[in-house]
Amino acid sequence: MINTLNAQAPRVLAILRVVTGLLFLQHGTQKLFGFPPSEMGQPPIASLMGVGGILELVGSILIIIGFQTRITAFILSGMMAVAYWMFHAPSSIYPVLNGGELAIMYCFVFLYMVFAGPGAWSVDGSRKAAV
Repeated sequence: MINTLNAQAPRVLAILRVVTGLLFLQHGTQKLFGFPPSEMGQPPIASLMGVGGILELVGSILIIIGFQTRITAFILSGMMAVAYWMFHAPSSIYPVLNGGELAIMYCFVFLYMVFAGPGAWSVDGSRKAAV
């Protein structure tokens, strides 16, 4: 049973990578394109939130296709740690009260990808096989 589960780990990691990227993509499109609509509106591109939107959009696409996964995940993990401490933690020490659970979760999922890599079905994996 354990060997069967271990054999599937690269594929399940790829599914985690793609689903995380697709969910994260919404944050970038919301900030940059106003879709899906938000009460906060669209921030100026040159603002901290605008730069965050660019990182979310580009980073999530790279994560979805599995290109430069470890570097991208490292940058996004750091971005989410900064987002948590700058925007969520000041209002309360408890993530459930400050709305920061998702920021923490993304931070640690991306941190996991730094160490685990992209899993199966990635540009990184296909480039490695071609070399």
